[in-house]
Parts: sequence; C-alpha cells; structure tokens
Amino acid sequence: MQPFPAFNQLKQCRHGQMLYNMNDSYIGRSLDLYGEYSEGEVEIFQQLVKPGNTVIEVGANIGAHTVALAQLVGLGGMVLAFEPQRIVYQTLCANIALNSIPNVMCLQHAVGAEPGELRVPILDYSRECNFGGLSLGEFDIGERVPIVTLDSYNLANCQFIKCDVEGMEEQALRGAANLISRCRPVLYVENDKPEKSDSLIRYIDSIGYRMYWHRPFYFNPKNFLNNSHDVFPAIASFNMLCIHKDFSQNLQGFEDVVVPPPAAQITI
Repeated sequence: MQPFPAFNQLKQCRHGQMLYNMNDSYIGRSLDLYGEYSEGEVEIFQQLVKPGNTVIEVGANIGAHTVALAQLVGLGGMVLAFEPQRIVYQTLCANIALNSIPNVMCLQHAVGAEPGELRVPILDYSRECNFGGLSLGEFDIGERVPIVTLDSYNLANCQFIKCDVEGMEEQALRGAANLISRCRPVLYVENDKPEKSDSLIRYIDSIGYRMYWHRPFYFNPKNFLNNSHDVFPAIASFNMLCIHKDFSQNLQGFEDVVVPPPAAQITI
C-alpha cells in the first residue's frame, strides 16, 4: 500500500507540544525554527487576557496561539476556536488534545456577518504553501463549510476576540454586533488588506472603539529555541488592538489608527 506523503511534524515549543505542517511557509516554519509563532502577539494577550475570561479566536489555524490563550484563561475560562480548513482544523484539534487542554471548543466553521456557506478549496498539504494565508469567500469549488455568526452562540460573556481571517474580519465582527455591544470585549484584529482596511477601520470606529496599531515582527530574538538566524527579515503582522471608548485607559507606546473619512467624502 502506498503511504501518504508525510507533512506533519511534532516538536516541543514554548507553550506546549505542537504538531505543524513542515511545508507551511510561515506558521509551520516558525514553529520548526523558533519553537513559537509571532510571540509578540502572545505578549499582548498576556497583558489583557485574564483567568476566567471567555475568548473567541476567529481563524485559529493550527492553534499556535490557541494553546497560549487556553493557558491564560485557565480552567475557569473558555476559548472558542474557529478554523474552516479541514486539514488545518484537524491539526488544531490535535494540538489541543496533545496538550490535554479541556477548555477549548474547536469548530470547523467560517465566521461571517450572516449564516450561510462557503467553499474551501482542497489544497496539497505536501507542498510548500502559506496555509494560513488563504482568503475564503470567493471560491466556487471546494469543500462546503458553514458560515456562522458569533451572535448565534448567545454567549453570556466575552472579554477578548482575536480575528485573523484574511480579509473577512469586518464580516466576522458584523456578525458579532450584539455580543460586542453587550460585552464590549477587547478586539485584536488583523488589518493587512489595503483594499479592505478603510472600511474595517470605519466599522470598528462606528461601534465605539479606539484602535491602535500593533505590528509584531515574526522573528523574536529571544525565541524559545535560541535560534539567532532571522529567516523573516522585516516581516511583521499588521494588527489593530481595539479598546472600547467607555474604558478609560489610553495605551502608551502604541500608534493611534487614523479613521479615514467616509468614502463619499473622499475627493481627488
């Protein structure tokens, strides 16, 4: 019998044992070389996420940050981790199981503004690719995956939402309008799509949030494996840390996100 091409590898990393795809050009490669992925984001989570919190992670990928978030909220808290790519989702589940984590609910769903369905293309996971960079919503062929709204879960509370879904961030937040209005969680939102950035910023401003840029570099000189070779020179994530305006704290050392004027007011 012909064996399947091997693409997964297991390694002890900063936050626990991690199974990852050796062919993944960013998350997998970072875990392989450094034993961590975008640890600058985790450092922010450590300041904001508390024991007992309920956290939502939209676009959890293989759980490189999910494991750390689960440890931060502890047994009294909960993490809802959404990942629509089936193979990636299975690896997410494996990492939660490998680390004996009981407080994470893994869900193979896409998250959007309203219920529906989308197609997730079937990729070749035995070839090099950025598997965390797949933009969904525009494919006609692939596996059917349900789209859910965060409001549909009727959560009693939520203190933190992390959203990294390759351009679908605004839709995911719109589908959480009631939850956000009621709980006013901290939002940590990727914003690296120039064509969608202005609309995303305007929407988050309209629901009462201040926004601050957070651009952590992929390479951490103090990485878990003490690897001094930077294979991601000058590569950083483009995220926004969003705090509801009713909360008094002003964050020091962060650059404010400038809210662009409404599209109809822009003149050339």
